[in-house]
Order: sequence, then C-alpha cells, then structure tokens
Amino acid sequence: MGNSTETPPAEEQNGPHPGGPAADSTEGGVDPRAAADGEGSESSEREPEAGDGPKSQAGDGAGASPHPASAPDGQKPAAEAPGTGDQHDPEAPNVPDQDQDHGHAPGQGADRPERASHTPHDAHPDRPAARTDHTGHGHGPRPDHGPDTHPDRSVAHGGVKNPPPQRPESPRGGLLMGRPFGVPVYVAPSWFLVAALITWVFGGQLDRVLPELGAARYLVSLFFAVAFYASVLVHELAHTVAALRFKLPVRRIQLQFFGGVSEIEKEAETPGREFVLAFVGPLLSLVLAGIFYVALQPVEPGTVPGVLLAGLMISNLIVAVFNLLPGLPLDGGRMLRAVVWKITGKPMSGTIAAAWVGRALAVSVLIGLPLLTQSGALGSTAEDSVGMDTVTDALLAAILAAIIWTGAGNSLRMARLREHLPELRARNLTRRAVPVETDTPLSEALRRANAAGARALVVVDSDGAPLSLVREAAIVGVPEHRRPWVAVSGLAQELTDGMRVSAELAGEDLLDALRATPATEYLVVEETGEIYGVLSAADVERAFVKAMARPS
Repeated sequence: MGNSTETPPAEEQNGPHPGGPAADSTEGGVDPRAAADGEGSESSEREPEAGDGPKSQAGDGAGASPHPASAPDGQKPAAEAPGTGDQHDPEAPNVPDQDQDHGHAPGQGADRPERASHTPHDAHPDRPAARTDHTGHGHGPRPDHGPDTHPDRSVAHGGVKNPPPQRPESPRGGLLMGRPFGVPVYVAPSWFLVAALITWVFGGQLDRVLPELGAARYLVSLFFAVAFYASVLVHELAHTVAALRFKLPVRRIQLQFFGGVSEIEKEAETPGREFVLAFVGPLLSLVLAGIFYVALQPVEPGTVPGVLLAGLMISNLIVAVFNLLPGLPLDGGRMLRAVVWKITGKPMSGTIAAAWVGRALAVSVLIGLPLLTQSGALGSTAEDSVGMDTVTDALLAAILAAIIWTGAGNSLRMARLREHLPELRARNLTRRAVPVETDTPLSEALRRANAAGARALVVVDSDGAPLSLVREAAIVGVPEHRRPWVAVSGLAQELTDGMRVSAELAGEDLLDALRATPATEYLVVEETGEIYGVLSAADVERAFVKAMARPS
C-alpha cells in the first residue's frame, strides 16, 4: 500500500548521531574531585568514538542521536579553573590532566600552580572571574554580548569562512531507478519479495478468470505488479512535487514492502501546507483510479487488458482510501494533524492526536480485517476463507497493524525531537580553548589550560592559525610523568574544513554539520574567523539526551 509522506527526524530515530560517542554519565572532561592531593583513583575516561548521525529520516527511522552538553544557555564556553580557594571545580577542563597511574587532579604535581594563594587563576582584566552556577556545574566566564577578546583566543586564519557542509550521500535504499525532479528513487530489496507475492496471488486469480493463458498468466501478473508500483511511485511523486513547491528538501523516494516512502527532511511551516502536502498523494491515487476506470470502458471484459485495467483501478482506489484513514503515519493522519494544529495552534497537539488515532486504527486493522474477510464483506465467501487463506489474512492484518502502530510511535518521537532540537546551540555547548604551538609540551599546555579555566587545546602555527585539535582521549592515555616530554602535536587531530563549525549553528543545522564530518571534536569559530572554542560531540549528545528527557 502507498505509505504516507514522512518527515525524517533529524535525529531520532533512537536519536540523531551527528558524529560522536554515546553519552557518558559525567559532564565531560575529568572531574578534579576524583582525586585528592596525594591520592586518587584510576581515570575513568574513555576515548570517544565517532558515529553516524540523527539520521533524520522518515522512511528508515531515524537515526541519528545527536550529541549533547552541559553548558546552559548564555554561558561562555569555559570551566572554572582549579585551585580557586576552597571551592572544588565540578567540571574539569576538556584536557584531562589526571594521571591514570597516580590519580592526580588536573594541574597537580610538578605542573600544577601553587594553591597557597587561594586566588582565582583566571584574573585577566579582560575576562570576568569564573563562577559556579546554581546547578552545581562549573562553567567558565562568558560575556553577555559579543565575542571573547581574551588574548588566549586566536583568529583562525585561512579557511575559516566555514562553508556550509555538504550532506553525505544517504545510505542507498536499494536499486537506484532514476532522479525525477532531482530526487533519487530507490527500489528496496523488499520490493522484489512483495512483487513475487503479487505475481503469485494475481496469477492464481488469472487462472480462474483466464485459464487459457496457462503459464503466461505469471508474466501478466508480473506486469501488474510493476504497473501497481508505478502507480505508487506517482503517489509519492505527488508528495515530492508539493514538498519541493514549498521549498522543503526531499532526501529520496523509496519503494518497499507495502508501498513507498517520500523522505522529506523538514516539516511544513503552516498547517495549511501540511494538509496539502499530505492530501496530494491520495488525490493522485484517486485520479489514477479514475483514469483506469475510463480506460476500462471500451475494453471487452474477460480479456487481459480488461483484467489489468480493472485490477489497477481497484488497487489505486484501495491505496487512496487506505491512506486517507485518519491516523499517523498515513496521509490521513497527517491531514488530521494539520486540522488539530490549525485549531489549537500547536503542532505537537496535532501529532499527539493523530498518533493515538493511528494506534487505535492499528488495533482495528488487526482485529477487523480478518473478521471482514471471514464475513465476506471484502468479496470472498466464508467457504473460500478457510485454511491457508485464513492464516494469510491474519498475517497480512498483523503486518499492516504493526506498520501503522510503529509509524504512529515514530511520529510521536520525531515530533518531540524536532521540538527540542532548537535547544542545541553550538555557542552554548562549546568549551573554552587555549591555543598552543606544535612543540609545546603537554604538561605546559595543560598548565595553561588550567590557568585559563579552559577545557580544550587548539594547536596553532606561529601566526596563530589553527592546525589541529588535541584529542581529549589521547591526553588521558598519557601518564603524568611523561607529559613534559610529549608534544601536543603528537596527540592532535588535523583540522579539516568540515571540522570548523560556526558558533551560530543550532538545531538541525548544527546536527547536519556534525553528520557531514563525523569527529569527536570540532573547532568553533566566530563569523569574523576568531576561535571561539572547541565543541565535543559527546557534549552535543549529552545535551540532546537531556533535552529529550524534559517533558514537552
């Protein structure tokens, strides 16, 4: 059957993965409280792994989960420097300075500044003192307006215009059939299974209507299967054309088991557009049913053309009626969502209403379809609906009910995801960074980071141009007694264009940028090219998980 137009999550599906490790239980960096002076425990940090992102996808479910963070809105990307009097720093720098062998907190030992003064390290006149917010997490200072002009910050020369990332090629959903209107059309492997099933079932019906065809009836049945899915493609193209007309990007169309899916990447901006976008698919199926009905009139009944035209007319009528049922993920569900959205002014209210109607519809299909078949309401007699036919009807009803129920649940999760995506802002999730030259010893770099209240290190050349990012996981793996002899350049990952992201990115744009170039850390720059800090994929994921956990 023709599926509804689905809007892929940017990240759900089990949540979007822009490219980073799963969320840890800590807030990032190494907690200085894990070690006291003279004693401590082994570091619990692990190396993050890059992953694929919130693939926001409607037809395939999502996935991606985005990556997260702990800094509240409006706060400067920094952590309070350790050693500020009697206060303990709740969040250590991104550059963990904890020795795995000895368990020292960042900056302790030979590389740690004296604590006797009990004065804040970050006492530069251009930067306010670090503070601890009411949540108990230490965050570095951040001006309320304008970029940070502290001398520790550097301007990223060359290639800092941060061109918009190119979207990676979507996973191929099967055999590429073409690109109508610039949108790739794929035939999923499951289509071949359902095409074989249609060929077998329709061939059995032809044997009763046109027994003289013999084995050739299966060729006619295969032609019917291809023509039916061509009609489904027209249904999906109607959604695609409407989406493109409303300037909504369409990732692909996929023909699969039980129909097709148009993967539209963004939601319509108004309930009216949402209604039109959903309605055009069933409308085209109704138009096709009418065309086949008109074409059937001059054709002699009981012939191959007559049987094919009648079958295509009925099948398109069924596709239209089924998709008009008022429950997500069907087109009728999206139309119901648009109506509730228009009445309440809240798209989430429309989604909730249409999703629960969809779940009720799934239960109705599971129970009602076999009963209708048994009663003969669908054209078969009770004598015909016995044995294997009864099992087939029950299996078909179960599959349809599962598809509708799952789709309704996915629609609810996707709506929640889209509702919380704007909370993910690169500027709020960025960690303060300290620029260091390539030959700087790791111990010295960590000392500077602690003194500045920074949680990340950016390797720069003699002109201050960023070259690479020191990986947090690599720092953890270096014992403290070796850090004076290890240069930061040996622990850094070279910067690529995709690893430079704008501090202004937020929501889906931010996730798209991270998915385009999977990495564990990214350099965040201002529009002027100035280095703003370092964004950890793990922070993004943690922020996403926190946002999704909050009630809508």
